[in-house]
Amino acid sequence: MFGGNAALATSLFARINAMQQASVIKDIVIMPTFHFHKLSGNMDGFFAIDVKTRRDPWRIIIQPLDENEEPYDPCNIDEIAGVVRIVEVKEVSNHYE
Repeated sequence: MFGGNAALATSLFARINAMQQASVIKDIVIMPTFHFHKLSGNMDGFFAIDVKTRRDPWRIIIQPLDENEEPYDPCNIDEIAGVVRIVEVKEVSNHYE
C-alpha cells in the first residue's frame, strides 16, 4: 500500500490508533492536522480525514451511523459529533484517481 511509502503507512496506523482512542467523532473533528472535512456529490453524508497531509492524496473515509447502524439524514456533523462513536475504519482511498 502507498507504493512502499513507510511514512504514509506509519501515519495511517497513527490515525487509526487515534480513532480507536476517540470516544466520539468530535475527538477527531477538533484535531486540525487531520483536516476533517465533509465530502459532497455521491459521497454526501461522508467525511474524510487526511492520512498524512493535505499534499498526499490519501484519505480515510468516515460515515457517521446512528445506533441502528443507519446513516444520518441529514448528516449535520455539528449536531451529531458529540454522540456518534467511531467503531471501524471502512476505506482508505486515493480520492483523486
